[in-house]
Amino acid sequence: MTQPITRTQECGRPRRRIEDLRFVSGRGTYLDDFPVAGQLIGHVLRSPLAHARIAEIDIAEASRMAGVLRIYTADDLLAAGLGPLPCVARIPSVDPLVVPPRHALAHQMVRHVGEPVAFIVAESREAACDAAEAILVSYDDLPAVVGLEEAVSDGAAQIWPEAPGNIAFRYLRGDREAVEAAMAGAAHIVSLDLDNNRVVAAPIETRAAIASYDPAGERFRLTLSGAGVHEIRGQLATEIFRVPADRIEVVAPDVGGGFGPKNIPYSEYVLLLLAARELGREVRWVCERSEDFLSTAQSRANRTRARLALDAGGRFLALDVETLADMGAYLSALGPAIPTLSATNAMGGVYAIPAIHLDVKGVYTNTVPVDAYRGAGKPEANYLIERLVDVAARELSIDPWELRSRNIVCRFPSVGGLGVAIEAGAFGSNLTRALEASDAAGFPARRKDAARRGMMAGRGVACFLETARGPAGEWARVRCEADGTVTLFLGTHSSGQGHETSFPQVAADRLGLPMESFRFVQADTRRVDKGKGHGGARSLYQGGAALVQALDDLLAKARAIAARLLQASPGDLAFADGAFAVADGARRLTLAQIAQAASDPEQMGGAAAQGLEGEAETALDALTFPNGCHVAEVEIDRDTGAIRVTRYLAVDDYGNLVNPLLTEGQLQGGIVQGIGQAIFEHTAYDPESGQILSGSLMDYRLARAADIPDLIVEFQGVPSATNPLGVKGVGQAGAIAAPQTIVNAVMDALAPLGIRHLDMPITAEKIWRAMKDQAGVAPKDGSKARN
Repeated sequence: MTQPITRTQECGRPRRRIEDLRFVSGRGTYLDDFPVAGQLIGHVLRSPLAHARIAEIDIAEASRMAGVLRIYTADDLLAAGLGPLPCVARIPSVDPLVVPPRHALAHQMVRHVGEPVAFIVAESREAACDAAEAILVSYDDLPAVVGLEEAVSDGAAQIWPEAPGNIAFRYLRGDREAVEAAMAGAAHIVSLDLDNNRVVAAPIETRAAIASYDPAGERFRLTLSGAGVHEIRGQLATEIFRVPADRIEVVAPDVGGGFGPKNIPYSEYVLLLLAARELGREVRWVCERSEDFLSTAQSRANRTRARLALDAGGRFLALDVETLADMGAYLSALGPAIPTLSATNAMGGVYAIPAIHLDVKGVYTNTVPVDAYRGAGKPEANYLIERLVDVAARELSIDPWELRSRNIVCRFPSVGGLGVAIEAGAFGSNLTRALEASDAAGFPARRKDAARRGMMAGRGVACFLETARGPAGEWARVRCEADGTVTLFLGTHSSGQGHETSFPQVAADRLGLPMESFRFVQADTRRVDKGKGHGGARSLYQGGAALVQALDDLLAKARAIAARLLQASPGDLAFADGAFAVADGARRLTLAQIAQAASDPEQMGGAAAQGLEGEAETALDALTFPNGCHVAEVEIDRDTGAIRVTRYLAVDDYGNLVNPLLTEGQLQGGIVQGIGQAIFEHTAYDPESGQILSGSLMDYRLARAADIPDLIVEFQGVPSATNPLGVKGVGQAGAIAAPQTIVNAVMDALAPLGIRHLDMPITAEKIWRAMKDQAGVAPKDGSKARN
């Protein structure tokens, strides 16, 4: 492997994002910035009911309206031979995974509010919306089932006849006999029932897409606000349109946030492509915010009963987990893998637990389908163990820090109770440093001060273990031009992570060139041959490894060309500052000069003049293990239950840091989302009708700047041996760690009142009701907080 001497050290430098100037100066290019002249507008008519038979769809009047070109129903899609949206996740299930067809437009039945029923294509948005109002749909209403426990109860309404009891799958992992034996011999067993509340990603830019079709080449083009363009193309081509993948081009411009739900294909993409092919014009669709709540994949949404066994000395013996995981009305692309395969890797967190058993049932409900959202299974796994540990500490009268310290993994490599091998870490060191840096000694004084102000103060600690990888392997190409520019083609995808800065930093060190030399290309199946996008905190780990190999491939080719041109042995050349030179330094060639020669048949001596580029495709399959310890302090108003987060500290390990500033930003963004889930966010459905009750940002409360204290971050990196950069993923960590940290702090504040547990989101109303219940004073409406 070539190890060049570099003029500057970019890796490890806290450089501001190069792309930010483009964004803040209004020069970003998002999908709605594309010209609309000549484009048709698509609009989706959605079901107003959660569960019903479609008796009739009458589009006659709407089709005759001015400006309307076409109205599609499910029959049109079937006549065109289009397949249903696929569920690509495959999990080991006790019984075969039940995957009913999910057509782009509802066929005969609707199974959640917001399901697409018809697609109108018109000359203007106004014409399309007017036509939607004129479509007459007759429904035969059916009972809806929303709650998980209700869905699996005897006599519950059946959503799919092929899924008795509304069970999509049952997943078992671990040694049940060992767990039961440990439970039988345990000195203490701590049990807890808890919800991981359903949330929406709510990116600042909603989903949107533009489709076109070239009849001469029989090629589709889809431009979308999304990620994972190669995976989306593959599913559209193979499963739905049944054409070769190279007949569909998928491109993503700048993307205003994704967080996971934008990584998969949706009905609207299918409808746009079909309309573009039939009508011969570009067709645009932009999701309204209210539509986003009804149609974009939602996340988390599970109910767990967990038991933790401990010996007399407070050592963990076994963990037993039973989960009902809400899949929504259909199995989304990755849905079944999230509470199973993904959660398995993080189950038990940073603790040594000899025996673990996991029993997960995927459940159909009349709600929006569930898919990946920042962490995807890892937040749920970490939340349940950290809440169990905190409850155990209180019930056993052991300091929460001490109980964690007794059980935290200290020797590496370590194999957990489900067989996951953790390569390295400094879990105990993170815990110790977090105790010191968060000023634990000063908390009693802060608590007394809060009490004088009528506030109840609480302090929470929680560790986390991420298992980062995503899809195995990645692709990269590097091309050097004669003008000195170097273009990096990456199969990963940034939707705000800073790839246009971090990947050039890696390349700058490898090639010894200034940052201004680099151009970055992503998310375009025409220019990027392969790729698996982002997700699973994989980009710098998987994409960075592919980039390093591609750079080394380019340097090896450049060395051979330089040796011939300089009439020297390749081994006698030294590489520094973007140039190869003979030992005495008298003769040298820059990479730009070598690239020029590589494009000139005469200088190549008759050899093929293909330019200077390197390419690599990796097959990395190992996990990396980002981890850390977070501490939060909160204050709760005794009269209203209102929560204020007053302090937050994270001491985390992400291996080597290519750009500490970007790492900190990614972590802080995730923490904010985790705080939001803990105390604000909840996707609520009416239990009788299945109507969504939090269908706008008026009703769905996101965390705001005023809700967030200064987020203090420290890094204690242990490099990963799985990849040449020694990195671990950070993209999901904050959202994995923050919920339990905040909830533990809230429950610490409420502990003197005898309140053991409250489910997320722990809103002011929920706290107020719990305080009234505990005091024996029922709220005026007679309702109680759910514990």
